[in-house]
Amino acid sequence: MSATITESAPAPAVPQGMRVSGKQWKAPKKAFRPAGGLTAYEQRAKERVAHAAMKAKEQELKDEKEADRQRRVTITKERKAAKEEKERYEKMAEKMHKKRVERLKRKEKRNKLLNS
Repeated sequence: MSATITESAPAPAVPQGMRVSGKQWKAPKKAFRPAGGLTAYEQRAKERVAHAAMKAKEQELKDEKEADRQRRVTITKERKAAKEEKERYEKMAEKMHKKRVERLKRKEKRNKLLNS
């Protein structure tokens, strides 16, 4: 009965030792078994699934990168518009009274909110 227990247990991996060629970094080769692996169709199907997953991940990364770029572009445009508006108001303040400029600012702000 003890013989059946030892037979069903998997054999422990035999340590390989040093390779004769001295190329320890190379993976040990296995026996050539043409029918041992996947069939050509199964292999292609597996590769297609892996390729599709890789393409989806690449697309996700590209979309993320593009969204980040668009965010930076919009921030830059908003800053530029704010700067131009500030310069415009400063130019107006040189010509007219400060209180009138403030009134115009408020009026333009209301119009901007109504239009958008």
